[in-house]
Amino acid sequence: MARGIIYIMTTAVPGLIKIGKTGLDNFEQRMYQLERNGYSNVTALKRRFAIEVEDYDDKEKLIDDIFSKSKVHNTELYALDVELAVQLLSSFEGNKIYPEDKTKDEVFDEATKEREINTDGGELPDGKYFFLRKVTGFGDAKGTAIVEDGVFRVLKGATCAPTSGEFVPEIRKSAPIVNNILVDDVICNSPSAAGWIIAGRSNNGWREWKDKTGQPIDAYRKGNN
Repeated sequence: MARGIIYIMTTAVPGLIKIGKTGLDNFEQRMYQLERNGYSNVTALKRRFAIEVEDYDDKEKLIDDIFSKSKVHNTELYALDVELAVQLLSSFEGNKIYPEDKTKDEVFDEATKEREINTDGGELPDGKYFFLRKVTGFGDAKGTAIVEDGVFRVLKGATCAPTSGEFVPEIRKSAPIVNNILVDDVICNSPSAAGWIIAGRSNNGWREWKDKTGQPIDAYRKGNN
């Protein structure tokens, strides 16, 4: 049974990922090539997860079948939640290659938490919303967001508390925060993801974000009206 590596890479396009395969001795060279040159006119590829498995040709075909509706024709690109793909690949039997500093179980658990944060979405009326939490040892973590056409945008100028705990989602890791101030707007998939940017820790964004009357935005969720 042929062994090889199946990998996942993020790209410059949000929601577009690459899933591919390579030989055991070619992983670093392949990653370097893709991260430097891009793939199929898509740039800024970045390795996210890689695992060494038996029958890697068959495993790649299985992945292709599972995600066939999300595949970009004649490429190895998928319009797909990267965390969902990581959950699948990290459940395979095999030797994790990347990331080097985490176990497969840790990768799976973090991908699950990321999905919980980013899929905790819902419809909100267009308007302005506010976040305020007193953080022990820091003070007020606060910010403002605007929802326009269903897009939840945290506005620059928010006061952001330092992160707390081992798990920090990608939305907070990549947020442009300088000296605890958000220096550029950030688009979020859910109120809880937006809350992570400001509070620096787990939160129920539907209860912590409030409208101009001070009412938690959970009141706008279907079934709560």
